[in-house]
Amino acid sequence: MSSKNETLIRMANQIATFFRPYSREEAVKGIRSHIEAFWSPTMRRDLCILIAKDPDGLDAIVIEAVPCEIENHENA
Repeated sequence: MSSKNETLIRMANQIATFFRPYSREEAVKGIRSHIEAFWSPTMRRDLCILIAKDPDGLDAIVIEAVPCEIENHENA
């Protein structure tokens, strides 16, 4: 796994850890909101590709929270 992917996983999981005390619904919304507000489009795209191809290591709530249109990333 590339260091870029490891960094994305670490960052996404840190966000999930922050929201862990919240209800699942609030956590999903918070994670989604944070990633949409503070991550660049390239980072969001790369995270979606990672979710589609190799989600090992990602917190399950991150996968649930990140809205990915996987079919748009298959050829990336």
